Amino acid sequence: MGEESPMMVVREFDPNKDRERVEAVERTCEVGPSDKLSLFTDMLGDPICRVRHSPAFLMLVAEIGEEIVGMIRGCIKIVTCGKKLSRNGKHNNTDNDKHVPVYTKVAYILGLRVSPNQRRMGIGLKLVQRMEEWFRDHGAEYSYMATENDNLASVKLFTDKCGYSKFRTPSVLVNPVFAHRLRVSPKVTIIQLTPSDAETLYRRRFATTEFFPRDIDSVLNNKLSLGTFLAVPSGSYTAETWPGPDRFLSGPPNSWAVLSVWNSKEVFTLEVRGASRVKQTLAKTTRVVDRALPWLRLPSVPDIFRPFGFHFLYGLGGEGPEAAKMVKALCGFAHNLAMEQGCGVVATEVAASEPLRIGIPHWKMLSCEEDLWCIKRLDEDYSDGSVGDWTKSQPGISIFVDPREI
Repeated sequence: MGEESPMMVVREFDPNKDRERVEAVERTCEVGPSDKLSLFTDMLGDPICRVRHSPAFLMLVAEIGEEIVGMIRGCIKIVTCGKKLSRNGKHNNTDNDKHVPVYTKVAYILGLRVSPNQRRMGIGLKLVQRMEEWFRDHGAEYSYMATENDNLASVKLFTDKCGYSKFRTPSVLVNPVFAHRLRVSPKVTIIQLTPSDAETLYRRRFATTEFFPRDIDSVLNNKLSLGTFLAVPSGSYTAETWPGPDRFLSGPPNSWAVLSVWNSKEVFTLEVRGASRVKQTLAKTTRVVDRALPWLRLPSVPDIFRPFGFHFLYGLGGEGPEAAKMVKALCGFAHNLAMEQGCGVVATEVAASEPLRIGIPHWKMLSCEEDLWCIKRLDEDYSDGSVGDWTKSQPGISIFVDPREI
């Protein structure tokens, strides 16, 4: 009889002995055929960087003998899954304040990888199942994941074998960082808020937004959060006359918008591989012209064919008929901040029906118009409460994308 094949073991990631082997698997999974473009992620020596800032997280690896053949990351947090009418009478009599958020403990799966030569052996399924066990042990009520809509292998694994259902289809909008500064409308004043003021503003106006994190204060105070910025009509408020969030919301200007900036550049870098020399040369030419003649404000293709970082815009929202214009001004401001810090692109993710997306500049060729989020209910024993089964709920107008999980 021949020798038995080594059994697969799924265990927790050990940074002391697994780091190099995990990075080797990442490289084989990211680099595609030479005739196609592929996106390589360099986690800068920290394989758990994409979940490290979450309240609770875990990374598992699948091992056969001495070879790591797969890995998965997961994290858990408490987010808004719906809203209900307030009964305590502590809120103001405005439409937004009549509702309070309904929270749930949700888990998120990301970074599932299986070595190309070990696929179709049930490794991905086993990793997901073991991660879900950890989710349940820590009280998570739902689990969700995100993937490209055309990643058929990933979609099939989660929907056909793991019991997930298609849930939301937000858009990832990416804009290049040019060599010249963008003009910000003089009709708009931009004010940087303190983390405390930003927290109050977000809780007062956006706490009922789907996936809003209950620990928004932890997000805003994280060292990777570069600030929260408020856009208002010029002549209404300045940094010196800012009255604080409570007075501001009691009598806001006709239109306003807000967003926060997350420095993903310090977490990991990206690199597009597989582009022809002709395409790379053309892209370089646009940058040369942009740098030489910045006053012309010509669009240029960033150097995405070498490792580059990016800033992520989160907590985007606003009110009023000119809110989209306010968002555009904020995006211009964020572009200039990213340019100063050497980023290649600026990105954000919004709901498919987000009305403010018309104010978000982006290049279609760099963006993903339909990302796919799939969700699963982990436990059937708990009460449906005010929301019911969240997996069957209709999408809202907006969605809050946590920058800690990008």
